[in-house]
Amino acid sequence: MGHTSRVRCAPMSIAVVTGAGSGIGRSVALALAAAGWSVALAGRRAEALEETAAVLPSGEFLCVPTDVTSEEEVTALFASVRDHWGRVDLLFNNAGTFAGGGVPVEDLDPATWRAVVDVNLTGAFLCAQAAFRTMKEQDPQGGRIINNGSISAHVPRPHSIAYTATKHAMTGLTKSLSLDGRAYRIACGQIDIGNAATEMTARMQTGILQANGETAVEPVMDAADVAATVVHMAALPLEANVQFATVMATAMPYIGRG
Repeated sequence: MGHTSRVRCAPMSIAVVTGAGSGIGRSVALALAAAGWSVALAGRRAEALEETAAVLPSGEFLCVPTDVTSEEEVTALFASVRDHWGRVDLLFNNAGTFAGGGVPVEDLDPATWRAVVDVNLTGAFLCAQAAFRTMKEQDPQGGRIINNGSISAHVPRPHSIAYTATKHAMTGLTKSLSLDGRAYRIACGQIDIGNAATEMTARMQTGILQANGETAVEPVMDAADVAATVVHMAALPLEANVQFATVMATAMPYIGRG
């Protein structure tokens, strides 16, 4: 596993962003860099990480191609960050997949179920565990983990059982990390995102299945608005924590009856 970086400086705040090659991950990486963070970009595709790095507004970065389902690769990711900067102050636990979405529950391949669980839940756990170990052991001690939940951590879409189950589980992961991190100045919060305009949500703008069986176009919002919320959460002192935040397109069918 290789990595690339910008010239080393003396960073004040070190962030790891998973799923940084596109979508929400790229937007958050850009916003963190603009706010003065040094950012480690993690994701499966080296080329996509380099594309993110090429548009970072300023600051130092590190590209580390990483499969979050691999314990060895996650361990290597955090070792690379520690070797480069000496510490980790923030993990944005963002990597995820909607594989199997749109498939009725009775037709979902168990292999697809396991693949979604591996990325969305086990991958999030492995990254959080590695970050937790680093934050507990470093001096000064502590740091922050922000998990990317979803509106699906609250309510499902039709035919989304694997994604929805893992995002509900993400809430439990967040709560346990928040509790277990108290003794070590490790804060953990979750951002639940609804209809940010990314590659994953392109179908929202052409029509997507609703609970009543109809297909409808749904409003979306700029992913930069999500990134601004993450930057706010990340900038708080460790004595304060946004435990849960929901950022959604105002008119999306979530509040009320659709």
